[in-house]
Amino acid sequence: MQRTFFSTASIFGALAVMFGAFGAHILKEKLTPELLYSFETAVRYQFYHAIALFIAGILLIHTKSKFIKWAGVSFILGILFFSGSLYLLSTHEIIGLSNYKWLGPITPLGGLCFISGWIFIFLGSRKINS
Repeated sequence: MQRTFFSTASIFGALAVMFGAFGAHILKEKLTPELLYSFETAVRYQFYHAIALFIAGILLIHTKSKFIKWAGVSFILGILFFSGSLYLLSTHEIIGLSNYKWLGPITPLGGLCFISGWIFIFLGSRKINS
């Protein structure tokens, strides 16, 4: 499982850098300041949680806690739901997404996944011998 977390974290990290550059150089002139801020928020949270996913992979080397596995899965789902929905919501006009209102409730579900992931990290790290 740690190999999956490492490779997924690496891909999410690389995508966060690419999306950040895309937002800074291309979307800056195409989005309103509010939509650009939402896009940047998606990038920031994707980056934070790609690092958290990498950390979950490292923790799995030291413990086989189911909580650490759940944390990693939660971070992956959080990135997909939270950042993914914000990417789509902020660029819906550019990509031609006319039916986008359903994405609004997806964003907080991703946030709940992030929160769950951090709680699982807490629970799982309590099993690690110091």
